[in-house]
Amino acid sequence: MKTLILGGGLSALALGSLMKEDILILEKNPECGGLCRSISEKGFTFDRGGSHIIFSRDKEVLKFMVDKLGNNIVKNRRNTKIFFKGRYVKYPFENGLSELPKKDNYECLYHFVKTLGLKKKEACNFKEWIYQTFGKGIAEKYMVPYNEKIWNFRTEHMSTEWIAGRVPKPPVEDIIKSAVGIETEGYRHQLHFYYPKNGGIQAMIKAFEEPVKDRILMNFDIKSIRKHGGGFAVSDGTKEQKGKRLISTLPLPEIVNMIENVPDEVKNAARLLKFNSVITVMLGVDADRINDISWLYVPSKKDGIFNRLSFPSNYSPVVAPPQKSSILAEITCNFGDDVWKRGDKEIIDEVVSDLCKMGIVDDAKVCFSLVKRSKYAYVIYDLEYSKNTGIVKEYLENYGIELVGRFSQFKYLNMDACIKSVMEFMKAYNRVGDKT
Repeated sequence: MKTLILGGGLSALALGSLMKEDILILEKNPECGGLCRSISEKGFTFDRGGSHIIFSRDKEVLKFMVDKLGNNIVKNRRNTKIFFKGRYVKYPFENGLSELPKKDNYECLYHFVKTLGLKKKEACNFKEWIYQTFGKGIAEKYMVPYNEKIWNFRTEHMSTEWIAGRVPKPPVEDIIKSAVGIETEGYRHQLHFYYPKNGGIQAMIKAFEEPVKDRILMNFDIKSIRKHGGGFAVSDGTKEQKGKRLISTLPLPEIVNMIENVPDEVKNAARLLKFNSVITVMLGVDADRINDISWLYVPSKKDGIFNRLSFPSNYSPVVAPPQKSSILAEITCNFGDDVWKRGDKEIIDEVVSDLCKMGIVDDAKVCFSLVKRSKYAYVIYDLEYSKNTGIVKEYLENYGIELVGRFSQFKYLNMDACIKSVMEFMKAYNRVGDKT
């Protein structure tokens, strides 16, 4: 009997490409990729789940991803900004303080210095951590408003357990240099990034998919999972696939609903898991290279409904037609809320209007528009995160289901971290195999 891998996103395909045993990947859509799918229409290519770039602190992981693309790759130097009071401030915010109005610059430096002399207790939530780490100035001008916009969740209701490695503490000398105008760089691991020359981020998905394409069953929408003959049987309501082993990359709240007779405690814990959704607005612009920005953070709700803008035509010269540019706006919301339910035209009109007010584009120049929605965007680490994920994961482990990937492990993982989780899974799997 084969090993069944549930889901056909990045983690599942990377895992399948590394496994030597007989596998079958079950994917509910007519194509693989999940959040890493791309759309190509009228000469424009966009990443439908939001802007994706290829980078990693881990050299092994970075090489693994880059090698998959071969010659279909472009290397870029990050030019990322934050839109603050009509200005384009260097990213990360704490490295661009001298570009702020003088009063804002002073307040950011003053309150940061004040934090240095404080005896700090362990932060109870993300908001406390932000204030303790950056001070009131940076917290209130950027960190809190931006994070509450992208997470669509109050920072005081978020835990701190996800922060390590994701939100680094700025060196004191960098803050001081930044405030007086001496050039500094933060988040250096993504200072240079890669992107497929052709095909958007899905080009990498297709590269992972190629060696296992004959072992993928598309349009298989899983309805139920049950134990069967020492293994598992997975059904789409019409047909069953049987395997000796079951590895899931599906979101935890989804897979729990596919199993019969799950204890109420586990169902309730799964129901309480928090995540947000994303609406992506893809725009083509009839103008050559409207700017040289990689991506732009927009913390204030007054400036736009979107939290981030990216400019794919600055990633690759061939993802937009000649003499045209592209913009990808990301809007986080809750699945099924009023924002999610808004019509495509209404959302496009608002985004274009806000871009015009920001001076990024002239609405008369917009020549292409498209809206896509993704139910699962970011895992939210609320204050009950550890308790609820622990209950669900323990149940699935005891049931015999192994978990790999962003939403299956229910962690905030970038693409490189998903690949890393797959590599770690395979190392553990091979060690077990060596002992048997």
